[in-house]
Amino acid sequence: MARPQPPPWVHAAVLLCLLGLGGAIEIPMDLSQPPTITKQSVKDHIVDPRDNILIECEAKGNPAPSFHWTRNSRFFNVAKDPRVSMRRRSGTLVIDFRSGGRPEEYEGEYQCFARNKFGTALSNRIRLQVSKSPLWPKENLDPVVVQEGAPLTLQCNPPPGLPSPVIFWMSSSMEPITQDKRVSQGHNGDLYFSNVMVQDMQTDYSCNARFHFTHTIQQKNPFTLKVLTNHPYNDSSLRNHPDMYSARGVSERTPSFMYPQGTASSQMVLRGMDLLLECIASGVPTPDIAWYKKGGDLPSDKAKFENFNKALRITSVSEEDSGEYFCLASNKMGSIRHTISVRVKAAPYWLDEPKNLILAPGEDGRLVCRANGNPKPTVQWMVNGEPLQSAPPNPNREVAGDTIIFRDTQISSRAVYQCNTSNEHGYLLANAFVSVLDVPPRMMSPRNQLIRVILYNRTRLDCPFFGSPIPTLRWFKNGQGSNLDGGNYHVYENGSLEIKMIRKEDQGIYTCVATNILGKAENQVRLEVKDPTRIFRMPEDQVVKRGTTVQLECRVKHDPSLKLTVSWLKDDQPLYIGNRMKKEDDSLTIFGVAERDQGSYTCVASTELDQDLAKAYLTVLGRPDRPRDLELTDLAERSVRLTWIPGDDNNSPITDYVVQFEEDQFQPGVWHDHSKFPGSVNSAVLQLSPYVNYQFRVIAVNEVGSSHPSLPSERYRTSGAPPESNPSDVKGEGTRKNNMEITWTPMNATSAFGPNLRYIVKWRRRETRETWNNATVWGSRFVVGQTPVYVPYEIRVQAENDFGKGPEPDTVIGYSGEDYPRAAPTDVKIRVLNSTAISLQWNRVYSDTVQGQLREYRAYYWRESSLLKSLWVSQKRQQAGFPGDRLRGVVSRLFPYSNYKLEMVVVNGRGDGPRSETKEFTTPEGVPSAPRRFRVRQPNLQTINLEWDHPEHPNGILTGYSLRYLPFNGTKLGKQMVENFSPNQTKFTVQRADPVSRYRFTLSARTQVGSGEAVTEESPAAPNEATPTAAYTNNQPDIVTQGWFIGLMCAIALLVLILLIVCFIKRSRGGKYPVREKKDVPLGPEDPKEEDGSFDYSDEDNKPLQASQTSLDGTIKQQESDDSLVDYGEGGEGQFNEDGSFIGQYTVKKDKEETEGNESSEATSPVNAIYSLA
Repeated sequence: MARPQPPPWVHAAVLLCLLGLGGAIEIPMDLSQPPTITKQSVKDHIVDPRDNILIECEAKGNPAPSFHWTRNSRFFNVAKDPRVSMRRRSGTLVIDFRSGGRPEEYEGEYQCFARNKFGTALSNRIRLQVSKSPLWPKENLDPVVVQEGAPLTLQCNPPPGLPSPVIFWMSSSMEPITQDKRVSQGHNGDLYFSNVMVQDMQTDYSCNARFHFTHTIQQKNPFTLKVLTNHPYNDSSLRNHPDMYSARGVSERTPSFMYPQGTASSQMVLRGMDLLLECIASGVPTPDIAWYKKGGDLPSDKAKFENFNKALRITSVSEEDSGEYFCLASNKMGSIRHTISVRVKAAPYWLDEPKNLILAPGEDGRLVCRANGNPKPTVQWMVNGEPLQSAPPNPNREVAGDTIIFRDTQISSRAVYQCNTSNEHGYLLANAFVSVLDVPPRMMSPRNQLIRVILYNRTRLDCPFFGSPIPTLRWFKNGQGSNLDGGNYHVYENGSLEIKMIRKEDQGIYTCVATNILGKAENQVRLEVKDPTRIFRMPEDQVVKRGTTVQLECRVKHDPSLKLTVSWLKDDQPLYIGNRMKKEDDSLTIFGVAERDQGSYTCVASTELDQDLAKAYLTVLGRPDRPRDLELTDLAERSVRLTWIPGDDNNSPITDYVVQFEEDQFQPGVWHDHSKFPGSVNSAVLQLSPYVNYQFRVIAVNEVGSSHPSLPSERYRTSGAPPESNPSDVKGEGTRKNNMEITWTPMNATSAFGPNLRYIVKWRRRETRETWNNATVWGSRFVVGQTPVYVPYEIRVQAENDFGKGPEPDTVIGYSGEDYPRAAPTDVKIRVLNSTAISLQWNRVYSDTVQGQLREYRAYYWRESSLLKSLWVSQKRQQAGFPGDRLRGVVSRLFPYSNYKLEMVVVNGRGDGPRSETKEFTTPEGVPSAPRRFRVRQPNLQTINLEWDHPEHPNGILTGYSLRYLPFNGTKLGKQMVENFSPNQTKFTVQRADPVSRYRFTLSARTQVGSGEAVTEESPAAPNEATPTAAYTNNQPDIVTQGWFIGLMCAIALLVLILLIVCFIKRSRGGKYPVREKKDVPLGPEDPKEEDGSFDYSDEDNKPLQASQTSLDGTIKQQESDDSLVDYGEGGEGQFNEDGSFIGQYTVKKDKEETEGNESSEATSPVNAIYSLA
């Protein structure tokens, strides 16, 4: 984290320094004044011949100046040339070639004159040149023949252009020529080879010149090389040899200079220009270049090395950069040096440039023109464009070398003076006018300005003024006190008031008063002092992994009357806030940090008056860059040395290098890991296998991840050998009852060791001592036919290639194919454990009847019927397996109260054997499942209606339902009540004791065995009922104890009793009570039970739907068969533990009538009627 220094422009709006503190006072444009040149073209003006020519010259003055030009020091008559015009109110020349003409005809030296009645101002002498891009002369170049290792220079000699073209070398196919310290381009455009190698013949070489103004490229005919060599280029062993030159028969040589020639040279450079020194040397091996300065060090702040250290550039040279420099070229054979004597000359440069002089009548003044250069420049004065010597004499003017002195000036002394200082390297021309005026003081800035400044800053208040004679200026604060000057205040010559450190008490109204002998003028400035903007919680330097989220804080305190803006810079450039970034008032969040997010982040908190900066550096740990420049050396039969150049670690140290290889015989294009090395090495010896055409690549690994693989190395093939191993994972298994398939994992390319890899397969029956059968196989399997059923065999598989056989293989035991078991388990005994489980016991079969490997004993069982009348059941077969040679097991998850049948088989790898005798058993009654669809409805605040459906699985004969319920109000619970219902009742109504309490109901079904699973529901809360708090509950009286409630309940009971009496009277008179008045089908006389109003419970709920078909014997025939291969052992939904217990889901297939047929009927007795009314 850092708080950088604000740039100079931070407080620019506050300082309000409209005039330079020591700058010349400008004459207002409404006053008479001589001309002043404000804009002109550069001295060396090069133009594009395809465009119109524009030579700029603009000036100001009062009255407005007129313009004329000279060309080559002679008057240039613009009006006579139809192509030349002058812009309105300007001296700018426009030469138009749209109607024809040659731009070259207008080349020359131009000078502009701006004149009014008070004088004449001159522009620089502008040298106009037209850009040129001449064609390259055609030439036929013979092939260049050179001995390998010799130096070579290919000369470019581009055609002269204006300006000079940019030179670069390419092949004729427009591929750039790769340059390095051996092959490089010199500053003169030539291509230098320190020593020629045979690979330099692979391309041709063409010099190209790009011309700036015309944007054209001229190409020279290409050079072709013919390199004489003692060894072929494709000899990889020589290419990778550590001493490549001697291995190729190239004699080593000490360095010698190709440019510049000899041991010493000299160079002149002008002050302010760049100095470029160049040394290019030949030699074998390629020399290294180093630079030195005699008697001192190279200027580190200005010196930089270019072109692989062959060039030294010193920017913006000065006189102290002159001296002797030398370059040292060295290789292992020796060294040589070249000395360059550097002389720094200088074109004229200003020491004191003349400035406009404004005087009152009778005042004295002077113009100073002082310049320096090497050699010393001469000074020439002119007045209104004419040499001062030829001007009319002026007794009030005296010339003293580089100074003109004026005494007792008068109005007639007004003129424009030119100072021309020059030497052999250039010239400087300056205009300065002398103006004689009588003007009272005037203020040049708006009146009564409001200036806001920041506390503790150094601040300047400007009061631009004008007058002649030049007025004196004084400052006052709040309209009183003495002149402000000294202490915390300082007044500059131009009238600006500097307050060295602003304090709160400096706030107020400041008045500036300008006075001369002609009068006075004043202006006021109101100064407001604001608190500074400060970042009090700065962003901190962070190191993060790529892909994570990072937050940079920036919390700011500022003056509340100023508008705050917080922005961010990245690497000192405005930060683009993309969709991965989120900028808030006090932070910047970057999601999914990437490598490009690394850099410095600057928080800029700014107001209209000031700003504060805080910088932090974000370091992103990224995956390393790929290694490069892989090289194979130390080539041997079983090893090679691989060397590489590491890539950038991207701020996370490289921990490992993974070397991979690819071979082009067995799996071309597939890369395999070869070995791993520490991140501190970049060279390793790799152990290789025989007869593999290797290609290698390297992957760098750091804490963040792996790099992209490097580009592959060149290939290297090892010689062959017999295999040193045999295939693995050898197996012998039968796929049919009369065969045995021998399989193995084939050997890969690194274990083949030679061409035509094959396998010798041997087999014989175990313990028979018969001779080995054998076969040669090219794949990875072999099938032995006509084998006995499930017989053990000894098996051997040996590898062989064209170089020989592998070692003796190990013997593996395999088996021929299995056949179905011939016998079934006998004496199967069943014992019922409970309503859902049984135990099994059986006698094992003889091993010779298994005819394979015994996998398990398996029980097939199915639900034949339910003991409940007319209840349809699924007869889908299920199975339970008992792995291994076992004699007992348990089958669980059976349905209670059902008839089952069971068969057992023996299972081997081929399948099931014959089935045992079918056994039957019955499961006893169990407890029922929970009642279905238990619904609680509250039609009003007095009653709650309950409804439910019969259990999905009765598991026996239902004997009734039990309902337990209790009221609750928040945490307060009422008394629990219990109701028991008959098995055919599925509705019940509860009278609420009060309109506030809710109820919790728990319902369960019963058989003779006991109550089953219960289901619990609560009565709904009233729509406007809020959850009562403990305090609310305690403050409410119990409604059951209220007298009005007891009276109401007694009245209701009395009405119910009267209603019951009426019902008994009606029945005693023979009336029929319509117990099924809600049935869709009316009662008929053929139903005697309905006729007398009685009702017997029957299992009507399990009757089939009309969609079922009933056969003549009364059984239900399904529309679709439930039989499937699952029933016969080819798969199933059931899964079992080792003891045979079912571990799958407890599911049963049901018809629609089983889930929807248990609708209740109306009450059929007075007791049930009372339940219905309750």
